[in-house]
Amino acid sequence: MSRKIKLIWDFRGPSAQKTAEHHVVHLKDYADVQKITSYKIATQTFSDFHTTAFMIINEKDMIAVRDALRPHRGEVAK
Repeated sequence: MSRKIKLIWDFRGPSAQKTAEHHVVHLKDYADVQKITSYKIATQTFSDFHTTAFMIINEKDMIAVRDALRPHRGEVAK
C-alpha cells in the first residue's frame, strides 16, 4: 500500500481564501488532464488571512506533480 502525500500551497492576505479556491480549480484541471489519481483537492482556512489549497495524491505521482506545480510544501497525509 503506497503512502498518500499532501501537497500544499499557502495563500496569505485579505484575498487568500478566494485565491486558494481559484487555485483548486486549476489543480482539478491538472489532475484530470494528467490522469493523476487524487484523493482530495480542497482548501483549508486557518484565519481570515491564511488559506491553503491542497492536493492529496499517491506517493508515486509526487515527484512529477511537485516538479510541474511547485507546491510550497508537502507532508505525508494522515
